[in-house]
Amino acid sequence: MIVYQRENRRRTILALIVLTAVTLITLDVRGSGPISTLRGGAHDVVDPIAGAFGAVFSPVGDWIDGVTSTTSLKDENARLRRRLDAARGQEARARAATQENKELKKLLDLPFVEDADAIAAQVVEGAPSNFEFTVQIGKGESDGVGVDMPVVTGAGLVGRVLAVSRDRATVLLVKDPESGVGVKIEKSGAPGVVKGRGDSDTLRVDFVDPNADVTKGEIVYTSGQQNSPFPAAIPIGTVSNITKAHGDLQQDVLVKPLVDFSRLDYVKVLRPPAKR
Repeated sequence: MIVYQRENRRRTILALIVLTAVTLITLDVRGSGPISTLRGGAHDVVDPIAGAFGAVFSPVGDWIDGVTSTTSLKDENARLRRRLDAARGQEARARAATQENKELKKLLDLPFVEDADAIAAQVVEGAPSNFEFTVQIGKGESDGVGVDMPVVTGAGLVGRVLAVSRDRATVLLVKDPESGVGVKIEKSGAPGVVKGRGDSDTLRVDFVDPNADVTKGEIVYTSGQQNSPFPAAIPIGTVSNITKAHGDLQQDVLVKPLVDFSRLDYVKVLRPPAKR
């Protein structure tokens, strides 16, 4: 109990000394007079105490400065990230516009279609399932699109219009197993029928004469037979493999499509030429 009272008394005396020293320091602001000496002594008393307080609270101030600096750096980093994201977005949009421009330029000049009246359309939706090989285009009856009209890109044949509504149309891709297109093989002139093979990256040509001299790399194109919805000379692909077996009534010919069906963006629907 006595120790506790002594400790309280010491704290009280220390507080009185500090208060007196501060009072003396502030009295003679002009730095002269009888109190000057006392004020100098007061400084000697207060400075060690102030130094002790500074040593105690300096780390706290440094921590506050550190927090403030860290917050500022985080804000700056966030701002720089936003600018970087914006720059990347602009670059991506520019590249996409360049690619779109290339695709549209291809559609402007279709050397394999001269007299057809073509309707440019954007592919707006892919196949609804993995078992269907169709795409939706953003043009329909109101634009002059009709069932069975051929659909092409600058590379070649895509397929034909399967169904149509007012503002949309469904296109059956040539890679669909139910699709069939009358064709000719470039050098040999051998006729056949191209059939789709579903998810395979090749098409098959049926009914090719086993004696026809077919070689790899030949172009396969539409034959334009009577009553066919496809005009003649639309390229479909190149011969990638030929298999002949003795006694077979036809040879097995595989074709690599010229159209990349995984990247269909813009197409043209070919309307039949007006009858004269």
